[in-house]
Amino acid sequence: MGAYDEAEHERREAKTSTVDADFDQERSEFRGSVTYDSGESADELLDQFAKLNEE
Repeated sequence: MGAYDEAEHERREAKTSTVDADFDQERSEFRGSVTYDSGESADELLDQFAKLNEE
């Protein structure tokens, strides 16, 4: 291990004690819906995919 460097310790302490407030404080609000199909067989899903491609 190296020698104790007080200046390095103080520099790191100062760096970790600062707060970066340059980001947006507001939370993003997302609206919409999510749907999913479950329990369908692979053949039914392929048929549905083929119908969507025809449109």
